[in-house]
Amino acid sequence: MFALFDMGGGQIVLILALILIFFGARRIPELAKGLGQGIKEFKKATRDVTDELQNAANDVPPSNPPKQLTSTTPAEKPVTVPQSAEQKV
Repeated sequence: MFALFDMGGGQIVLILALILIFFGARRIPELAKGLGQGIKEFKKATRDVTDELQNAANDVPPSNPPKQLTSTTPAEKPVTVPQSAEQKV
């Protein structure tokens, strides 16, 4: 597992000692618990998204094609001004 980062046993012990010094012995269980809950939430969210995608892919498409929406606004007509109105102004 640590071969990917090219870390030996001494380096891992040094990192753990630094974590112990920075956070203290009382805070490490709290940090580990929070980290575990975060990983659990991430896995749950990933699983939910995967399930949702699989369900969407397995759904049978409807036999009738969906209707296209049409514009509900009326088409604008050009305004014409009668000649008699033009002369009065």
